[in-house]
Amino acid sequence: MDEKKIARINELYHKSKKEGLTEQEKREQQMLRREYIMAIRASVQNTLDNASIEEPDGTIVPLKEKRRKNQKGKPDVRIIR
Repeated sequence: MDEKKIARINELYHKSKKEGLTEQEKREQQMLRREYIMAIRASVQNTLDNASIEEPDGTIVPLKEKRRKNQKGKPDVRIIR
């Protein structure tokens, strides 16, 4: 997502707080927010696709490969937030 679209998201946000948005501006804001979220998700997915995990035995396994081995959908790595 380019800087102009991010600036527009911020502009619409500030306008909504000060004076409110027209229906057309609300639709534009929703569309831009969806696009922004999709861009963030793609970025996170790309990061995960290129991440690797070091196993206890010292081998390094790409996360993609580790996910394929786990077909049941349950994570084999505990993620702590």
